[in-house]
Amino acid sequence: MTYLSYIKIATLLLVVSILWLPAEGLAQDSDGNPAYLNIRLDKIQAPEDMSVVLKIFLLLTVLSLAPAILVMLTSFTRIAIVLSLLRQALGTNQMPPNQIIIGLSLFLTVFVMMPVWEAINEEALKPYMAKKMDQETALKQAIQPLKKFMLKQTRKQDLALLMNISRSDRPRNSDDVSFPVLIPSFIISELKTAFQMGFLLYIPFLVIDMVVASVLLSMGMMMLPPVMVSLPFKLMIFVLADGWHLIVGSLVKSFFP
Repeated sequence: MTYLSYIKIATLLLVVSILWLPAEGLAQDSDGNPAYLNIRLDKIQAPEDMSVVLKIFLLLTVLSLAPAILVMLTSFTRIAIVLSLLRQALGTNQMPPNQIIIGLSLFLTVFVMMPVWEAINEEALKPYMAKKMDQETALKQAIQPLKKFMLKQTRKQDLALLMNISRSDRPRNSDDVSFPVLIPSFIISELKTAFQMGFLLYIPFLVIDMVVASVLLSMGMMMLPPVMVSLPFKLMIFVLADGWHLIVGSLVKSFFP
């Protein structure tokens, strides 16, 4: 991923991550000057002070892992894999470039996840900023929309597999499913769905390659690479069928059954 992509992803996670900050850290001093962050372990005199320091270090750790977290917990995985497989099926090598695929995947991810971000904002961030709930409650409320989205995209057999491996009790409802079990289950389901969609994309282009190869063999042109001849036909059919419209539409709609 490019540096700009990491910045965009980290910015999205920052909205949820500020829920870990203590309320005192956002206040101003008595003179009206903005408060600044100063971590000094030698000034810790009470367990509460150590708790604040640990929260800050935990926040910095989460922010450093922000790109990986958002890639794994959102629709980015499926979209990026399908677009990459499409490029391979077309046989265009590095066209579109990786930057284009990552950028398109990122913006489609933002579009798909927008209802989740709005739910987090309404149910957790706004009440927390209005001091209507504490940090722990706000964090639990922020997790629920994301958890609901992930459960909708997770296959039951994948979830059951991870639960059997971890020897977890059978959940009575979605609230009982733990994140350590849900996250790998969601990723496995996304990988399978992406490969299924990629297989369907490969079929028409594979047929074109086989037809072109058969024609070249029948004409005795065995030294001419079939890919070189089939590429213009694949591009023509893809453009005439409005392929980008169909693929992007199918990808987005696959998250909203």
